[in-house]
Amino acid sequence: MRTGAAGTDATGLYSDDSLLPDIFAGPYVAYRPELAFVVDTGERVAGYVIAVEDSRAFARWYDDNWLPGFRSAHPLDPALDAREREVIGWGLDPHAAIVPEVDDYPAHLHIDLLPESQGQGFGRRLIRRQLRELRDRGVPALYLGVSSANTAAQAFYRRLGFHELPSSRPSAPVLGIATDADV
Repeated sequence: MRTGAAGTDATGLYSDDSLLPDIFAGPYVAYRPELAFVVDTGERVAGYVIAVEDSRAFARWYDDNWLPGFRSAHPLDPALDAREREVIGWGLDPHAAIVPEVDDYPAHLHIDLLPESQGQGFGRRLIRRQLRELRDRGVPALYLGVSSANTAAQAFYRRLGFHELPSSRPSAPVLGIATDADV
């Protein structure tokens, strides 16, 4: 939650603080726990990277296994406002997040670091670890979406070698990278 609002704290932004994790974290760990890597300070988890190697297969699994519980936990009708309804909509349709370039970039990931863990190389190490794991599974490349408001994250990804995909728009940046990239 502490990075869920374009890199800033999203706690209390929605009527239920489990909304964002139920879209962007929980289903990934449930589907592919072996593709979850964390920064462990010894006292708590201070960051993570999670991924799926096949975005289409993940969306089908999500529909069958995650969506029923998500619908029950996050009904659309009582949502606070249009912004919350939009976010719930993301959780109701995982297929909408699949990019047109999915044949060349079949995997996707999410990464988050607590503010106090940023700028220390953890993000680069997490990405490097995830790329290696996906490459070992035969995945050629991955993509990620990033908030247009999160310019710090966009700069971070570009420093690592991510590039804009053709489907990227200024309002919805989509970046890709080969799994054999030297980050």
